[in-house]
Amino acid sequence: MKYTVEKIEDGKKAKFSFKLTAAEWEENINSAYEKNKGKYALDGFRKGHVPRKILERYYGEGLFFEDAFNDNFPKYYTEALEKETWAEPVDRPEIDISSIDKKGISFTATVILKPEVELGAYTGIKVKKSDYPVTEKEVEEELEKARERGARFIDVTDRAVQKGDMINLDYSGSVDGVKFEGGTAKNQSLEIGSGSFIPGFEDQIIGKNIGENFDITVKFPDNYHAENLKGKDAVFNITVNEIKTRELPNLDDDFAKDVSEFDTLEDYKKDIENKLKEESTKRAETENENKLMDAIVANAKVDIPECMVNDELDAMLRDFEYRLMYQGLKLDDYFKYLNITEDDFKKDRREDALRAVKTRLVTEAILKAEKIECDDESLEKLYVETAAKNNKDVSDFKKSLTERHIAYYKDQVVLEKLLKFIKENNILE
Repeated sequence: MKYTVEKIEDGKKAKFSFKLTAAEWEENINSAYEKNKGKYALDGFRKGHVPRKILERYYGEGLFFEDAFNDNFPKYYTEALEKETWAEPVDRPEIDISSIDKKGISFTATVILKPEVELGAYTGIKVKKSDYPVTEKEVEEELEKARERGARFIDVTDRAVQKGDMINLDYSGSVDGVKFEGGTAKNQSLEIGSGSFIPGFEDQIIGKNIGENFDITVKFPDNYHAENLKGKDAVFNITVNEIKTRELPNLDDDFAKDVSEFDTLEDYKKDIENKLKEESTKRAETENENKLMDAIVANAKVDIPECMVNDELDAMLRDFEYRLMYQGLKLDDYFKYLNITEDDFKKDRREDALRAVKTRLVTEAILKAEKIECDDESLEKLYVETAAKNNKDVSDFKKSLTERHIAYYKDQVVLEKLLKFIKENNILE
């Protein structure tokens, strides 16, 4: 197999021109015949035993040309790419067969190349530093959340329903006098004011007493998930079975002992403060890294092929679908609920995809320019840290790693080195 290669369209694409000799092409055709001869039967021959020449005479000389090409093109294309390491395709090749017969085959494979990045300034950049000092109010809010989690509900029998109560109720809903699916329930728990039910539903229960039976009228939202109920007026017949009120624990040492490992409220508050500081430090650090990277990416120039943006959008869609699955949802149902299409989803995220691709390309260019690579010492350190976090012996941990895992940890080492380089060579003020 002989080939030539040239850059075309201002270096955005590479065009590989291949030519196979008659002998090479004959070998491919014969392989295709051996692979597919079992499909054919002619009078006078057992199925799978018809000689190739007879099949070609009967069906035409080019009977096995397509299979011969499809079976062997990947081999020739891969061999060429392995030799021409400068050519990094970002899409499938566009094939054009210029001549094909018994004497040989000539064809071209034109591919879009990974674009070259023109790095701008990526050191000496100044960005405004993010900082999130922890306030006493935030500590108090966390304490209040802990109180909410530790609350208990006390039966109420001497008053009507109030906002914040937890009630038990029976209800039956109807539209135009006809009950609808999912509109009836017995002994349903509902926190008044939670917004769990249709707007207006909970407000109309306030002031009602235990055992009281009454009707309320509500309107289903126009964007309600059930098509048959969107924008419809509904009547719910309701009976309040019981009322409970939330009782919050006192903020004292006993409370601290109940909800934490600490013996005093002061120690518990200090622990909350320390954890909030740790979270705010990580938040600020991530924001600062992103700010620096955004500035570096903005300074760079690169002409991104549309196929790379589309691939990124496809990846974003797959990732989103995967996350929905973990929530027990289907992508199609999500689209129906929001009344959008896959194209709408991708259109809304196009700028994010473009930014992600450019960031990746710029990152690769910096790594290459600064010769930032994974080294054995850093990788071993990461293995030790990860094993310790998972309470595993580092030797056992390393034995359990697949090639995919190893590649992931190598990427983590490179990423940490890159972030360190960026933070040490730019300015947060």
